[in-house]
Amino acid sequence: MKTVKKVIFWVLVGFALIQFVPIDRINKPVDHTVNFVDAKKSPEKIKTLLKNACYDCHSNETVYPKYAFIAPISWSVKSHVNEGREHLNFSVWETYNIDLKANMLTKSVQTIQGKTMPMPGYIVYHKEANLSEAERSLLVQYFEGMLKSKTY
Repeated sequence: MKTVKKVIFWVLVGFALIQFVPIDRINKPVDHTVNFVDAKKSPEKIKTLLKNACYDCHSNETVYPKYAFIAPISWSVKSHVNEGREHLNFSVWETYNIDLKANMLTKSVQTIQGKTMPMPGYIVYHKEANLSEAERSLLVQYFEGMLKSKTY
């Protein structure tokens, strides 16, 4: 029994100590002249859908939930945000070249249609990101319209 208590004690000590490992949750300032929804003058419905379902991981406007302040969960959340921004960062949209924009829009259409984005694990804690079929269709039409008209 003493061994079990020691193990539990040291696990709790370890858990307490990892809370002091710093995680950078500071968002870079958003320049609205290069931010996707502003630069493209996206309709309000599109803007709302993107902000609710995409912007936490794919912009510099991440709103970190309470659980993102508890290690080791915080490490995972930050890793997902960093990875999302590497693939597509709506906050710097106008800094991308034309080929990259077209590729990102194409991939966005594929992930929305394939229901791989927003990530299922994200939707569990963010109900507003759970897009209906109509909302998915609206985003796909918007992105495909940009691709067809080459207005990206």
